[in-house]
Amino acid sequence: MISLSIFLAPGPWQIGLIVLAILLLFGGKKIPELMKGLGSGIKEFKDASKEDEEKAEEKK
Repeated sequence: MISLSIFLAPGPWQIGLIVLAILLLFGGKKIPELMKGLGSGIKEFKDASKEDEEKAEEKK
């Protein structure tokens, strides 16, 4: 029996198709802006989680 994970794992053609679709939808100029926003959001999330951990350690 073929595992279901084989069908869910994207191959090189599927990844290329996804990248092409993203380029067509957003354009080449928008993608760096989107990635910059995503990176800053991740950074803010990490900083907030560190602050929460520090506050939790101070309460102990």
